[in-house]
Order: sequence, then C-alpha cells, then structure tokens
Amino acid sequence: MTSSTVKARAAGTKWAWGSLLVALPLVAWTALAVHYQLRPFGVWVYAIPLVMLALQVWVSFMGRGRAWAVLAIIVALVALGWAQVRPLQNRDWAPELSRGVVADIQGSTVHLSNVRDFRWHTRDDGDPRWIDQTVNLDQLQTVDFISTVWASPHIAHTMVSFGFADGQYVVFSAEIRREKHEKFSEIGGFFKQFELVLIGATEEDIVKLRTHARGEDVSIFPLTMTPEQKKALFLSYVGLGNELAVKPRFYQTITTNCTTVIWRLARTVEKRLPMDWRILLSGHTQDYLYDLGVIKNDRPLPDIKAKAHVTEKARSLAPDAPYSQSIRQDLT
Repeated sequence: MTSSTVKARAAGTKWAWGSLLVALPLVAWTALAVHYQLRPFGVWVYAIPLVMLALQVWVSFMGRGRAWAVLAIIVALVALGWAQVRPLQNRDWAPELSRGVVADIQGSTVHLSNVRDFRWHTRDDGDPRWIDQTVNLDQLQTVDFISTVWASPHIAHTMVSFGFADGQYVVFSAEIRREKHEKFSEIGGFFKQFELVLIGATEEDIVKLRTHARGEDVSIFPLTMTPEQKKALFLSYVGLGNELAVKPRFYQTITTNCTTVIWRLARTVEKRLPMDWRILLSGHTQDYLYDLGVIKNDRPLPDIKAKAHVTEKARSLAPDAPYSQSIRQDLT
C-alpha cells in the first residue's frame, strides 16, 4: 500500500467521522423536538434520536461518501417530519386562553367579540366571563404600553392598552395558547409546543390579574402618538386577531412573542422602527421606546419609570374604586 493511498484513506476517515460531528447537534435538536412533540405517545419515541445516532456512527466506518449521504437523508427526513407539525385551533385550551379576540369593523365603529373579563381569585382561578365591546375609533384618546415583571427585571410580559372617551379600555396581549394540561416552557417555545393567541381583555381582568392575584410589578407608560397612529395601531391589533381566527400560527420564544408582536404591529404604523436588542430582552423595551420618543422623553427615564409603577397603588384601592382611572393617577 502506497503512502498516498494511506493518506487518502486517512483523509476519508476524517471526513466520515466529521459527518458524525455534524450529526450530533442535529440528533440533540431532534431529541428535544421529540420530547416536546411526541412524548404523549410513550417513551419509545425517544428511540428516534438514538437510532439516528447509531446509524450515523455505523456508516461512519464505511467511508465519507456513505456517511455524508446518510446524513443528508437524515436531515431531509427530520425536515420533512418537522414540516408536518402545524398549528391547530381545536385543542383542549386552558379556559382563559380558549378564545382569541375578533373584530367586525364598520367605518370608525369596531365591534369586538371574545373580550375577556374574568374576575380572578387566585393566579390560576377566575370566574369565566366573555363579553362584546363596541368602540368608536374617533373617541380613541390614549395608548399605553404596559410592562409586567414577575422574576428577572430583564424579562417582562408586555401589552398595549387603548383608552376611549366613554371610559372603556381594551388591552391586547399576545400570549402562548396553552392547553389545559400544559405549563409555559421557554424551551418548548422553540419547538412548536404552543400556538399564539391574541387576547383582548378589560383592564379589570388582565391588568388586575397581575397587580392583585399574581403580585407582579406592573408599569404603565403613556405613549406619544398622533390620532392617526393610534387608530392604525388599534386596527393592526384587531387585524391580527382576525387573521389568527382564520389561520393559526405558533408562538416562538424569540421571534414571535408578546414584545416582537408589538414591534411588528408598530412597524405597520411606522416602518422605520429599527430592531433592537431591547425588544428581545423585553424588560428593557420601555427604554427603547423612550429613546425613540414614543414614550415622552422630556424627563429623565428613571423619573418616568418611578412614576410608572402601579401595583402598590392598585392594591390599595377601595373595592368600588374605578380601577383603570385610579391606577393612572400621577402617571403623567
């Protein structure tokens, strides 16, 4: 055997085993995908990534041509299987996520259906109530960015509230659509575990849930927008609700979450809004809006943040106090 043949075989062996190194991340990803998509079918499903790994090790002894060909086939099969995982409308949803808001638009009049108006006793237990609301866009007065923090100050759930001259408030919140047996998982959000739902709710439901039942740190930031921008942003939200009612989509932890949805909707109003790391780290999104002037920036940001906290104020209100109007005292 010549030295050139030995070198060629050695090189072929390196390339063959290189295919295994490429396969390892794919196998790890497949194991997670199997865990979040197929575990209800039993423990045998975890054999899928194990068979993939064993097959790739086996063919790695047979030379680089076969090793890379088998790897290509495995990639194609995984991609094909993943494409079959599609969002659905008809799962056994958690009660508070069972309905997404939809709208019928007649000129300036918008009739909202499936507006949530629960009365919460604990963080997970509330009296179910779904209502209709009719609002007039010509009476739209305020738009508020709501940030609610429960653990890390770097991560927040974000919502947008619209206030009308007749005293009505409508809050839109893009959320994971959990099934009854499910709990939220950041990792699961990367693997199509949850659908996306747009909740339309009263503040006595969705904000009070967080200030009272959950004891979260809720902040409200009034936004500086023209009347035309306010209307356009409201219509972009109800447009999303109507779209999801027809064509469901998945929640995705990074690319399709509560804050990135807000950013995409805001870009329908102002296309020049840049992407920023503070959209992904949602606890800092108000800083981003302040720098853009969307939150009025005539005072230092720390002063505005200090005024924006409403949880303690909300918890001190009398039971018969008007919730939305009372928590907004001294915000501006």
